[in-house]
Amino acid sequence: MLLPEAESYEDLTRKFRWNIPQKFNMGVAVCDAWADREPAREALVYVEENGDTARYSYADLRRLSNQLANLLADRGVLPGDRIGVLLPQRPETAFAHIAALKLGAITIPLFTLFGEEALEYRLRDSGAKVVITDASGAAKLAKLGDHLPQLTTIFCVDGEDGAAQDLASHMAGHQDTFTPFETAVEDPAIIIYTSGTTGQPKGALHAHRVLLGHLPGVEMSHDFLGQPGDRIWTPADWAWIGGLLDVLMPALFLGVPVVACRFGKFTAEAAFQLLENQKIRNTFLPPTALKMMRQVPDIGDRWHFDLRSVASGGETLGAELIAWGRKTFGLTINEFYGQTECNMIVSSCSRIMESRPGIMGRAVPGHEVAVVDDTGAILPANTLGNIAVKRPDPVMFLKYWNNPEATEKKFAGDWLLTGDTGLEDDDGWLQFVGRDDDVITSSGYRIGPGEIEDCLIRHPAVALAGVVGKPDQQRTEIVKAYIVLKEGFEPTEALGKEIADFVKTRLAAHEYPREVAFVDALPMTTTGKVIRKELRARAEQEG
Repeated sequence: MLLPEAESYEDLTRKFRWNIPQKFNMGVAVCDAWADREPAREALVYVEENGDTARYSYADLRRLSNQLANLLADRGVLPGDRIGVLLPQRPETAFAHIAALKLGAITIPLFTLFGEEALEYRLRDSGAKVVITDASGAAKLAKLGDHLPQLTTIFCVDGEDGAAQDLASHMAGHQDTFTPFETAVEDPAIIIYTSGTTGQPKGALHAHRVLLGHLPGVEMSHDFLGQPGDRIWTPADWAWIGGLLDVLMPALFLGVPVVACRFGKFTAEAAFQLLENQKIRNTFLPPTALKMMRQVPDIGDRWHFDLRSVASGGETLGAELIAWGRKTFGLTINEFYGQTECNMIVSSCSRIMESRPGIMGRAVPGHEVAVVDDTGAILPANTLGNIAVKRPDPVMFLKYWNNPEATEKKFAGDWLLTGDTGLEDDDGWLQFVGRDDDVITSSGYRIGPGEIEDCLIRHPAVALAGVVGKPDQQRTEIVKAYIVLKEGFEPTEALGKEIADFVKTRLAAHEYPREVAFVDALPMTTTGKVIRKELRARAEQEG
């Protein structure tokens, strides 16, 4: 653990010091270091949808990743080459990243639901030489043909598939010992493509130190992760920073077993069952997952689990979800905050801090976080501005791949601008208000959608809610809510008025939705955030 024992946030920040070595390899740190000390220690548990379970020790991970590293080297992969990993949560995903990192290569996590155009752009932009995938991914790559001249090799975990070679049989012929490439802590390790609000995705290039930079926030959000008996799972895909660097890599580094399970379709019932069956002690549940789980009746009568920590991030948690979490799990959900370029920089920690619903927490020790204006000047307390992080910082990205202009625009002086707006109070507590383009301007008021959405889901008829500003000639914008109803409720004009009044009487007259639209589903990112950009476009088209 990087965090020292502490009894309060102030005690924690006073004691904390970074210890960043000059040489560091993420693949070695999450695998070989434990395999040397405790080879039989459980590292990974793979649960298939039919319930079949496979267990992997650190010795298993070292053996498999070494074989793959030797295979990649035999195919001409050199330090600095890019390796795409197009796989869901499964053992091969873990040892593919570990193998490539040991080799000094740069991994590119790729989401399995990406279409052909999305894959082509990322693989072409990164210049990937190898992709490790499954049958579904191999079929998509086969259609790209000559569009990716730098892609020389495709390995498939499901066996030979056209141009894709069978990974297991090719690995089997290689030695299970490997001398890792000696990487500096600043050497590039991972490119994670961000979805962005404008233009093509940008590849955030991270150094090997990004793992060390994540650890304080990960440990804090799980009430000091790494306690005896800890065992972690998340529904967040390992292709995203929330799954890969908030859960998989930090947990392996800390010696905490990781449960891998990819549901064909996420359901709240399946999640509760997994928590019980696998005796999960720690979990990262995105807010959308929590909102879906909150709709399930009689939870305590149907499942029994013994969680020690629940963390959530990506959207602000309100009082309703915090209260539900205490009732359901018997603990306070810890909220954390960050983004692909600079993650896990703010967190709450119920073990040493009070909970403040609607407030995401305080700066994680080791990170300097402030609210600044567009020039990088720190703003007075309780003033709306840009949430920013000061460089240098171990968790901060190196640059955008092949995009120096975007890299430069990301900073105002030494402050990385997250693109999110927020407030910091006199005591250093940080409140997320919204993305720059999420903030609603109505009759001179600047309104954050998160608080309204939290209020809306307290209404007994509301399952999910997305709130945006709709252009209005008189008020600049009005608040518009898109609502997914719970089963058993019918969309009527009367219900819409009731829901709007529900907000009006609980928040403020200027914050209630002047228009309510009922929809079957909300546009969501792969990490479970409402895509407000699409809702805004819809609102603009409605006129």
